Amino acid sequence: MLELTDAARKELEAYFAGKKKASIRIYDAGGCCGPRLALALDEPDNDDHAEDNGGFTFCIKKDLLGQIQGVKVDLTYMGFAVEPLVPLEGTGGACGGCAGASGCGG
Repeated sequence: MLELTDAARKELEAYFAGKKKASIRIYDAGGCCGPRLALALDEPDNDDHAEDNGGFTFCIKKDLLGQIQGVKVDLTYMGFAVEPLVPLEGTGGACGGCAGASGCGG
């Protein structure tokens, strides 16, 4: 279900250095440019699939996992990149212009 790159694992290890490790939620963050996956600290519940990888526990809603079929967590110069194996519906295409004329690249 989850691929965690070495770069992302090292960044998570640095973040949790000296702290108790918390579970990491993968979720649909949505937004004006369409759905996208993101990370947050959160405990799993009964509606989640939980998986240990690289010494970290990740959780994701079972219905979201069924839709995307898996995920890759990587690190880029802009932060974590969370990429689904199967793209979320509504990705790609034009922006709705949440910031007026200066929307998502306009």
